[in-house]
Amino acid sequence: MIPAMPAAIATRSRQASDAALRFGRVAAMGTVTVLILIAGVWASWHTAPYVMLTKGREQGTIAVTRCDGGTCTGPYTPVSTGSKARDQVVIDHTVAVRKGQTYSVVVKPGSDEVVRSGPAGILYAWAPLGGALLLASVVVAGGLRRTRAAWVLAGSGFALLTVVFVAL
Repeated sequence: MIPAMPAAIATRSRQASDAALRFGRVAAMGTVTVLILIAGVWASWHTAPYVMLTKGREQGTIAVTRCDGGTCTGPYTPVSTGSKARDQVVIDHTVAVRKGQTYSVVVKPGSDEVVRSGPAGILYAWAPLGGALLLASVVVAGGLRRTRAAWVLAGSGFALLTVVFVAL
């Protein structure tokens, strides 16, 4: 404190700087939280519209015959009207896809790539959002100091990932 400055002015100055720092922290951590959640939705939306909005899309089954690296292939048998049989379609090789199994799938328009459909496909499509919810809960708890909101985010993310694990 400057010797000529009254104590009341110094206290108000400190309160103003504390409020500015608090606002900056909340704005920065809020932005990080929103970006994490947007990234989770963005990653989930890569396959979610094909699985959730199936009206008018080619639907059928794939009998997985071969898995190499990150993809599996097999013949496609149509189930929906207007869908055509294919000798070989490609599906991502994940923990949910095994050689020798048959899965219900939706064909991505204009390609021979398929994604799982049904409840398992929907849950698997939204798994990245579950991870984003868990990560955002840490930012909300530590950066925003909102523990109740953080527990809600963490519980939602944990529940989503648990259901995905059980379903697949």
